[in-house]
Amino acid sequence: MKFTINRDAFLKPLQVVSGAVERRHTIPILSNVLIQVAPDHVRLTGTDLEVELVSVCSIEGGEEGQLTVPAKKLVDIVRSLPDGAQVEVSASGEKATIRSGRSKFTLATLPAEDFPNIDDWDSDIQLVTSQGVLRELMERTHFSMANQDVRYYLNGMLFETDANTLRTVATDGHRLAMSSVDIPQPNLAGRQVIVPRKGITELMRLLDDVDNEVKVAIGANHIRVETNGMSFTSKLVDGRFPDYRRVLPQGGDKFVVAERDILKQACSRAAILSNEKYRGVRVTLSNGEMCLTANNPEQETAEEVIEVDYQGDSLEIGFNVSYLIDVLNTIDGDKIKMTLSGPDASGLIEDNEDDSSLYVVMPMRL
Repeated sequence: MKFTINRDAFLKPLQVVSGAVERRHTIPILSNVLIQVAPDHVRLTGTDLEVELVSVCSIEGGEEGQLTVPAKKLVDIVRSLPDGAQVEVSASGEKATIRSGRSKFTLATLPAEDFPNIDDWDSDIQLVTSQGVLRELMERTHFSMANQDVRYYLNGMLFETDANTLRTVATDGHRLAMSSVDIPQPNLAGRQVIVPRKGITELMRLLDDVDNEVKVAIGANHIRVETNGMSFTSKLVDGRFPDYRRVLPQGGDKFVVAERDILKQACSRAAILSNEKYRGVRVTLSNGEMCLTANNPEQETAEEVIEVDYQGDSLEIGFNVSYLIDVLNTIDGDKIKMTLSGPDASGLIEDNEDDSSLYVVMPMRL
């Protein structure tokens, strides 16, 4: 096995697949990257048994063969070489040799036959969109995913296809984020799958060319995303996602429109003196005005008053200020719209000009 490749052409695909590789793993081969050489291309694969990333680089005159080498060491070696350098990788016995200029590195290998492959599977649903659209859907909702919750189905993101709509939903039980986009693909079958947290993190890292086409295939237990000579496969979380439609507040009759930036700054300042554990802030609404107050066990208080577009009865409601800030950081528009019904009901927040994303925040007792 032998091939030569430009350092810059090799580094990015190598960094991409190493994202799936576990740093500390009980199975040694999972710390390695699989290198498969054909005469005209090199195929790189990294996996942690849950997520698999594959990248293909073009080469000329490669000598066929396959092996696995430690992913982190290979990335560090290639990254440390000068820009534009030629890198020659060859293998003999149980060692791989990397040469570039007057530099030479020898790495231990493990047999490629022992490398775990995600089994072949059939996709029921296929759709095509752009990297930018898919990334934006995840960016608008990912912050609401649970982290290491015992309700394992919350530690991921719901992908839902429905007619010609692709929707993402994430919730940790205290807040919910939902975003939808129209996919010009009629007769898209209705389906719900949960992609695990690590899969979402890697996918968001992978998608950066806004206009490039991306193909999404969904099977019974896997989701695959292909773009730019790279393939991402993730196992799906086996579980039922909560019925998010039942969580969306209905019948709210109190509408607040506020400048997003002004409200975000007021929340950030009030958060400084909020209780570090519960992060509660009291929101008091009266005609044309919103007052945010926070206090902590040291009896310190913060009060922020901002002008808002609100005509209605006075209302006092408590929220986790961190959840409000997360939503305000995610919305792009200049103004946000808040729909409330009472002190014990969840608040609904959305961009005042764009209803493609909705955010639900549960109230707190303060």
